Amino acid sequence: MDWLEASVTTNTPGADIVSEALMRYGAKGTQIIDRADVPDPAKPTGHWELVDPKLMEDMPEHVVVKAWFPEGTRLAALQEKLATLPALSGLEMGELKLSFSQVKEEDWAEYWKNFYKPFRLGTRLVVRPTWESYTAQPGDLVIDLDPGMAFGTGTHETTALCAVLIEAYCRQGQVLDIGTGSGILAIAAAKLGAQRVLALDIDPVAVKVARENVAQNGLTDRVRVEQGDLLSGVAGQYDMAVANILADVIISLAGPVKQHVKPEGVFICSGIIRERAEDVRAALEGAGHTIVDERYEGAWAAFASRPVQADA
Repeated sequence: MDWLEASVTTNTPGADIVSEALMRYGAKGTQIIDRADVPDPAKPTGHWELVDPKLMEDMPEHVVVKAWFPEGTRLAALQEKLATLPALSGLEMGELKLSFSQVKEEDWAEYWKNFYKPFRLGTRLVVRPTWESYTAQPGDLVIDLDPGMAFGTGTHETTALCAVLIEAYCRQGQVLDIGTGSGILAIAAAKLGAQRVLALDIDPVAVKVARENVAQNGLTDRVRVEQGDLLSGVAGQYDMAVANILADVIISLAGPVKQHVKPEGVFICSGIIRERAEDVRAALEGAGHTIVDERYEGAWAAFASRPVQADA
């Protein structure tokens, strides 16, 4: 199949919002190309030592969100849709210039691999693209990943924030991953000791890719990937729930997710622009969560919370 590639210029705060809008408009996959996702190698943080410094040279000057639509998709109103996003989000999102090109599937598959190299996610986790080599160091937990056309290469700050919190709170038990994308956080939880992981995504392409990545990591006995819309159809309680989505979605989940987190469990959420962090905090606390940890990186925030006990 050939694809119609849409490219939108934006800024770091707007990238995830644009990506989400493109997916809702019918894109089968997105890619965010942002220099802010590749920290300056001269200022090491401990998480990115594996990134090739030459990677920055190949990246566009502005943040670009690319999306792929099946050839023939009607996109006449897409520019008008993008123009409404700043008012809806309350954020300045750059010029939101839209352009299109035709891409053959084989060309697309090779193009984006140029921007994706092994990197450290959190302290112990290392993400290795399946086409790259990496020599594991003592203590490394290596995740073999091929994101395909699913959202979620793992390089974005929101994923890093979730990974750090998963490392801090994941113990043996059951984990629910809401909006799994490529499956990276579900696999991370299993690598860190979770006995059972249920990973959900509404996008059938993401489900297919996540299942392939779970199999690639030899975790099909512990990680189950299913198609589902947020918590629809989910039963039971989990030791940990994870949602790396968007602030408004997390706000809508704050009440329902509490029913699926064990009393001693934890809910980890990210995809939250700093400007919306207090809105998310208020929603979580209002729904009966208590914030036990919060982390910030770049323009993004993440929270870990526990259900408030009745006798607290």
